[in-house]
Amino acid sequence: MATDRIPRKVGVVGYGRLGQSLVSRLLAQGSELGLELVFVWNRNPGHMVGSVPPALQLQDLDTLEGRHPDLVIEVAHPKIIHESGAQILRHADLLVGSPSALADQTTEQQLLEASHRWGHAVFVARGALWGTEDINRLDALGGLQSLRVTMATHPDGFRLEGPLAAAPVGGSRTVLYEGPVRGLCPLAPRNSNTMAAAALAAPSLGFDSVVGVLVADLSLTDMHVVDVELTGPPGPTGRSFAVHTHRENPAQPGAVTGSATVAAFWRSLLGCCQLPSRPGIHLC
Repeated sequence: MATDRIPRKVGVVGYGRLGQSLVSRLLAQGSELGLELVFVWNRNPGHMVGSVPPALQLQDLDTLEGRHPDLVIEVAHPKIIHESGAQILRHADLLVGSPSALADQTTEQQLLEASHRWGHAVFVARGALWGTEDINRLDALGGLQSLRVTMATHPDGFRLEGPLAAAPVGGSRTVLYEGPVRGLCPLAPRNSNTMAAAALAAPSLGFDSVVGVLVADLSLTDMHVVDVELTGPPGPTGRSFAVHTHRENPAQPGAVTGSATVAAFWRSLLGCCQLPSRPGIHLC
């Protein structure tokens, strides 16, 4: 069983744009932060050649135990959490970079069971979600009545599956989906992580009652726009408490991950390293 400790040995699963940024920072700054990168795994090992030292390249994810990680960071794809999340928790804490995976109730339950069985924590990066703590506090006080998250970007920035992949984009702005976040996550697993984080921050509403809206906007060639709208109970005059945040995140054309999200994930990594390794799912 794990004891409460600051993670020291870190493994990274996934070597796309976010994984590359994390690996670069860990190699450059890890020692001064008390963090040691012990492995990097990618579904296509060839992408690591020439940039990841051979000694750090892990060829088989099932052999990660031999690297003795304290924390494994997933920045690959929700499938990794579905297929290997519970197994990773047998050996280390897990920082989930694809929270859309938790929209699958079976996966969420498997992670919780493994977390409690092995005494390791499931940390979830908030990503592009603004106001996470405020949403969570309002929810804990019983004052959150509705939560709606709209993510808009150029169609080239989407990685859609199922019927959404064939959805026509008509005009300059097209609403591709509007409904429960649980229904969106399997159709847009890489574009719904902010919405999934919102569902986790508001457990009284959860994946079934937090509303996700996905918008294709041809004018947004170099940014992702996230609007978070929430309402609370009416006050003495009958008017309801309401908050609306509007976040513009610069992004390279066609990129899934915005520039600010990369920086936010690094802060999530440093944040979870200051938290105790306790069972359960924790936003950071």
